[in-house]
Amino acid sequence: RPGTARMAGGYAKPDEKRLQALRDAAGRLRLHSIRATGASNSGHPTSCCSAAEIMSVLFFHTMRYKPTEPAHVSNDRFVLSKGHAAPILYAAWAEAGYIKESELLKLRKIDCDLEGHPTPRLSFVDVATGSLGQGLGAACGMAYTGKHFDKASYRVYCLLGDGESSEGSVWEALAFGSHYRLDNLVAIFDVNRLGQSEAAPLRHDTDTYRKRCEAFGWNTYVVDGHDVEELCQALWQASQTKGQPTAIVAKTFKGRGIPGVEDADNWHGKPIPKEKADSVIAAIQSQIQTNKVLSIQPPVEDVPQISIADIRMPSPPAYKIGEKMATRKAYGLALTKLGSANSRVVALDGDTKNSTFAELFKQAHPERYIECYIAEQNMVSVALGCAARNRTVAFASTFAAFFTRAFDHIRMGAISQTNINLCGSHSGCSIGEDGPSQMALEDIAMFRTIPGCTVFYPSDAVSTEHAVCLAANTKGICFIRTSRPETPIIYSPEEKFAVGQAKVVRKSSSDKVTVIGAGVTLHEALAAADELAKQGIQIRVIDPFTIKPLDVETIISSAKATGGRIITVEDHYREGGIGEAVAAAVSGEPGLLVQSLAVSGVPRSGKPAELLDLFGISAKNIVEAVKSSFAN
Repeated sequence: RPGTARMAGGYAKPDEKRLQALRDAAGRLRLHSIRATGASNSGHPTSCCSAAEIMSVLFFHTMRYKPTEPAHVSNDRFVLSKGHAAPILYAAWAEAGYIKESELLKLRKIDCDLEGHPTPRLSFVDVATGSLGQGLGAACGMAYTGKHFDKASYRVYCLLGDGESSEGSVWEALAFGSHYRLDNLVAIFDVNRLGQSEAAPLRHDTDTYRKRCEAFGWNTYVVDGHDVEELCQALWQASQTKGQPTAIVAKTFKGRGIPGVEDADNWHGKPIPKEKADSVIAAIQSQIQTNKVLSIQPPVEDVPQISIADIRMPSPPAYKIGEKMATRKAYGLALTKLGSANSRVVALDGDTKNSTFAELFKQAHPERYIECYIAEQNMVSVALGCAARNRTVAFASTFAAFFTRAFDHIRMGAISQTNINLCGSHSGCSIGEDGPSQMALEDIAMFRTIPGCTVFYPSDAVSTEHAVCLAANTKGICFIRTSRPETPIIYSPEEKFAVGQAKVVRKSSSDKVTVIGAGVTLHEALAAADELAKQGIQIRVIDPFTIKPLDVETIISSAKATGGRIITVEDHYREGGIGEAVAAAVSGEPGLLVQSLAVSGVPRSGKPAELLDLFGISAKNIVEAVKSSFAN
């Protein structure tokens, strides 16, 4: 590139003019960050200032991208894991010419998309950050996609804070990156010593950071994070390293360049006071020697053109009514079939693939299966990265209970406007002998709270196959709840399914009560209907199919036809489950009464049938509830 001289070993050292231009760009990034946070009277200028040289070298020397098309699929990717330093990210895109400088002064205003932490309302943001410790997992997913699915030249850069490296998910991501030899990935640690309320535990002990990164299998360099030439060289060396991701441990100072604030306690998240701002800006400006606009290298355009719209199954479900199959197995079979329909469908799992049946996908499409091992937080973040820029249709699976430890990553996925699909198996106490630590009894409540999330709860193999295909084509996060026990197939291969459309599976003109069950409890409700019919009592039975959105119309019309009586029965805790969802949905209708049968208290080991009985959600319990509902 212009302004560089070749050195032995292939490194082209930038000439002094170029190095000064990079220093000056760093100075301007500081000024933008200080002015923007001053204008909003909030934000994190000191966290921006420690990263100014890193951002300058990345955006105006190392990274290859189209500044007028930030979301171009061939661009190098950048993830700001330390999301509170958002103003310097916005400053970099202003210097690159994509954002007007005047826009920066609207930082954090309600009518401006330059928010306090980055979100994909901005086209240059792939994943929302700000809940710390999550950026590197997403960067791993992007790098894995670039290397193995796109087989393209783009590289992925992730800037982390030193404080956030106390998060376990950072180390899950470091383990993943080295295991998969992601040599197109660079993690840069901005070691500015100070956290929010006190110093980070390692302070400026860059040697310990280096040893830890090396122990996790990363090619690691320690640099002065304010020396643009050292940064240029380390980033060049990273690009030459094969078979290993690179970590750059950059020693920096929080508030660098701000007299009286640099490396001082108690300045986190505070704008520079108005009375100090002019002198601070003058001090930084006095260091800037040029206004040279640095050329940005275009990307190598070698990303394949793909389509992930309107994915259809190659054939209808091949199941017969009355056959038995667990919905968890039907998930694995359906995903395998979907993978044959579109080559961008990918599967991830957390070392439970022989329980979730994701192993069937791996057997059929091994090159599109990612083993994430027992690191569910990282698995969700990797899936976000895989799905970024619509490069894949990602399905991640584990026991539904274990998604709860990734709740924060899932909620950040919603803020990231992601389209990932999560399948949780082993739901409820119907798993039996394994006991309560393995039983998902909170998962419906959790996923119902996620904005824009679709919650599928299929009750047989046919509806599971439709759930998988619908999830692949549905915007936002999708959750598919599958069960361990084998249950009979109740739908024909011709049956049509849609999001938000329930099925009335048992109906007569003399129904006394509407019973809503899902998964194993739908089959309990059908058994209860058979038993009640022998006693001359008819009930209507509804399979909601999706718990969010609920088919409110079908539920209300059925309830009105059955004396206003609704009984919900679910293998889940009462709080946040199907009962509460139904009660909320019908709350505006006078004269409707909802009774909820749900698991109360922490279950124990036992046989599935014993547990359903013990916790009041078996056919026997439904029969009793039905009788007492109209006896009263």
